[in-house]
Amino acid sequence: MPATIYYEDDASLSTLMGYPIAVVGYGSQGHAHALNLRDSGCEVIVGLHEGSASRARARADGLRVESVADAARAARVVMILVPDHVQKRVYEESVAPHLEPGKTLMFAHGFNIHFGQIDPPAGVDVSMIAPKAPGDRLRELFEEGVGVPALIAIHQDASGAARETALAYAKGIGCLRAAVLETTFKEETETDLFGEQAVLCGGVSALIQAGFETLVEAGYQPESAYFECLHEMKLIVDLIYEGGLSYMRYVVSDTAEYGDYTAGPQIINSSVREAMKGLLGRIQDGSFAREWMAENEAGRERFLAMRQAAQTSQIETVGQELRNMMPWLRKGKGAAVPAATPAQVGD
Repeated sequence: MPATIYYEDDASLSTLMGYPIAVVGYGSQGHAHALNLRDSGCEVIVGLHEGSASRARARADGLRVESVADAARAARVVMILVPDHVQKRVYEESVAPHLEPGKTLMFAHGFNIHFGQIDPPAGVDVSMIAPKAPGDRLRELFEEGVGVPALIAIHQDASGAARETALAYAKGIGCLRAAVLETTFKEETETDLFGEQAVLCGGVSALIQAGFETLVEAGYQPESAYFECLHEMKLIVDLIYEGGLSYMRYVVSDTAEYGDYTAGPQIINSSVREAMKGLLGRIQDGSFAREWMAENEAGRERFLAMRQAAQTSQIETVGQELRNMMPWLRKGKGAAVPAATPAQVGD
């Protein structure tokens, strides 16, 4: 059965007019959603806890800022964009008391709904619009007049118009300029977690690290190993992003292409594929979710120790020195590693 895909003509912004939309959180996704909706003509309230460092930033951006509770009380649509591990507490303390029948509760990731951390009341619509890009990119492309693709899912359609509202929201943040793919909370959550762990973050990071360490242990200069295993990754990924694996193989040398075909399966072999299946199984049965929530409830000591160890590894110290010589890499932002501190609630 072909996927259901929506485009610009499948939604109307008029669906969102006449009442405020609460965007809870002003971090990577939150700031992009709020600003894009505002620039699309929607009335936006940013909901942040009293001590949030993001309050000043949101106000400087010209947005109305209220407490999470006041934003949820005033709005008919509430989009929760705080980190996964704090959503349950923020929801129970500040959002749930104000979810009257007829309102819409939205998410950009299905984690807390799918794994039962949040259980919305029966009278509200529950939906998801999940942009397939970081917030900065979502905002950047919106300002350029285009958009990033997104996923849509409906968990609860109390009003009969949950999809209409969600698609209007997707139009407001610019995603319908690209495409919005119909999915479920289950599929989005499980594929997203698997992609992060096995490929996009865990897999790629471990592959880069292992390649770097293999070269250094063999006596090659760390700087050469960094350039070969990390720096050039962007070139390859950009080619894949633009035209798929075939285009990347077309652009690189025949030597590189031959090495791709012959060496790749030796690295990603049957044991790696079995490990991937194991990761997927732990995601599907909820083991990973329980582990991650328990880690946060216990104070995140193990997580923060792993973060600190990663930030002080040789590949990072060598890379920092090299990146300091190339300040243009991040458009003037530098390449400093943020301190290993917990995320602020509401940011």
